[in-house]
Amino acid sequence: MTKTELENCIHDYGKEIYSFCRSITFHLQDADDLFQDTFLKAMELISDIDYEKNPKSYLLSVAYGLWKNKKRKHAWRNRIAAVFSLTEELDFDSFHTPPDSLEQEFLKKEESDLVRRAVSRLPEKYKFPILLFYMEDLPIAQIAYILKIPVGTVKSRLHQARKLLEKELEAVLDEKHT
Repeated sequence: MTKTELENCIHDYGKEIYSFCRSITFHLQDADDLFQDTFLKAMELISDIDYEKNPKSYLLSVAYGLWKNKKRKHAWRNRIAAVFSLTEELDFDSFHTPPDSLEQEFLKKEESDLVRRAVSRLPEKYKFPILLFYMEDLPIAQIAYILKIPVGTVKSRLHQARKLLEKELEAVLDEKHT
């Protein structure tokens, strides 16, 4: 891949990759750092990226790998000495188009918050296939490539995640109606 092709990838896929970074980190500053680190790493690996073979999946894989490494390092450091980082909470409201009424806005925000919290509470092995499948609209084969797991495992994890989300969201909705 050339620098021009990488620039084209940033232009073509930058918003989607940034959106993925925001949804896995849930913090504005961490998402910005991850997004920047992803493309810095892409610059290092520029000769390994084949522009003709779906660079978006490759870049999502880089972002996922960097995030996983950072999380592992953070967990290791916390075991040695508790380190608390101050992070700015993500403002998801800026992503929504304005609804027709205040009531619709409130209901839409409440529903989206419920789903977002439910997804964030999923174990990581279920969270990432869900995010990649529904948020990034990636096919199962590409998710398997990004997560470096077999296709059957992706299907299984998607199925299990849907069951967990359904169970949790039903419990929350039943609780609200009583």
